[in-house]
Amino acid sequence: MSEWLDIVDENDEVVGRAPRWKIHKENLLHRSTHIALFNSQGQVFVQLRSLRKDNDAGLWDTSAAGHVDSGESYLACAVRELFEELGVRVGEDELVRAGCLQPEARNGFEFTKVYTVVSDQALVLQADEIDDGRWLGAAELDHWIARQQHVFTEAFQTIWPLVRP
Repeated sequence: MSEWLDIVDENDEVVGRAPRWKIHKENLLHRSTHIALFNSQGQVFVQLRSLRKDNDAGLWDTSAAGHVDSGESYLACAVRELFEELGVRVGEDELVRAGCLQPEARNGFEFTKVYTVVSDQALVLQADEIDDGRWLGAAELDHWIARQQHVFTEAFQTIWPLVRP
């Protein structure tokens, strides 16, 4: 079954809908979310994208992320992705907006809303999406990025400064 997404204009207003494959093939503007999950000790969870992913396979990325489904809000998408990818249940009111990325070729022509959330719930990683994960302090993650920038997605490298405590 194909994933259907909203097509949006340059003002992020919905102008249509299409299957994900068509949106990506034709470079149509669409929506996504990225969520940085922090624990109460201030560590952020980073995920290692599955080698089975069609984009950025085997690279480290934000805690959870995904496309906004057709008819879905950014917040509802963020709540859904946290549960699907990490097994973490949160309410929309627990998410804190950290920024918005404008669509461009390097981010797949996506309007991306970025959120943070704090939770100490046990994680249940979605096996077909995530191969591994780590909790890291900000300084430790900064050091790792400085040494091995190539192992992180470009999206994460853009988003980290927006969510870094």
